[in-house]
Amino acid sequence: MKLGIVGTGMIVQDLMQIRSTLKVEKLAIFGRNLEQVEQLAKTHHIHETFSTYDAMLESDIDTVYIALPNNLHFSFAQQALAADKHVILEKPITSNYAEFQQLRSLANAKKKILIEAVTLHYLPAYQQLKQKLAELGEIKIVSLNYSQYSSRYDRFKAGEILPAFDPQKSGGALMDLNVYNLHFAVGLFGKPMGCVYAANIERNIDTSGILLLNYPTFQAVCIAAKDCSAPVMLSIQGTKGCITVPMPASVMNTFELIANNGQRQSFEFEKQHRMFYEFQCFTEIIDKQDFVFVEKMLDISETVCQLTEQARKQQGIRFAGE
Repeated sequence: MKLGIVGTGMIVQDLMQIRSTLKVEKLAIFGRNLEQVEQLAKTHHIHETFSTYDAMLESDIDTVYIALPNNLHFSFAQQALAADKHVILEKPITSNYAEFQQLRSLANAKKKILIEAVTLHYLPAYQQLKQKLAELGEIKIVSLNYSQYSSRYDRFKAGEILPAFDPQKSGGALMDLNVYNLHFAVGLFGKPMGCVYAANIERNIDTSGILLLNYPTFQAVCIAAKDCSAPVMLSIQGTKGCITVPMPASVMNTFELIANNGQRQSFEFEKQHRMFYEFQCFTEIIDKQDFVFVEKMLDISETVCQLTEQARKQQGIRFAGE
């Protein structure tokens, strides 16, 4: 894989922590802040830098990793696919379902891989948790809480609107944090019959909210907050026991299974950087052109995209162009 990174923000800084493990033939980077681009390239031994996106797309880079603000995902991915590049797109994959449909159709037409970068699907702990669900009996309640007070919230209250709280840039607690809870639930249980969103709205954006997913035989509640905090806890309750995860789904490396008789089983996994496993997988599926796996993951992304759009529109949250 010849990988081109688009962006220089926090998520790219995170990716550079596993630079030495990236199995790529070539690594390049583009960003609007040329000083940051050059600094990242020098510090992390990135082979090539680009001052324009067009120049990157005209190069021999075969895969583009887009790590930009949410509202830019669609246009940059569309341009990359049109230029016959594979695309790894940071979460949330697009701002709305119509954009997702366009990208998926274009990827299929171009016979290129399009995949959303959501770390949890590739974590060994999440994979093992899937195998243990049957031990819970009939699932009754799923409760997923990802509440994390944002340092940007103080600036938001003071009148400064940063991308994380900007409806024009597809921000909000649903798109930033609850999207992880949704991927966790949909990855395990598939598409729910419906959803109901109740949010705390400030200046036309959700700073926190509770999303109820209605499944045929159980209910799942997804809580996310950027305006308050609480210990992060995920739990799945069944007729024979429960599973608890004491951390966000995106970084989970442990969980506990507690049977109704009090018996406990703890599962712990190697503490690798949260992006390690996904990029190992992305490299493999792109090198092998594994479109079967990609379509399976796009089905999950499609359901999550539909749910986020339905949820926010219930609360009157509209993004740019809607």
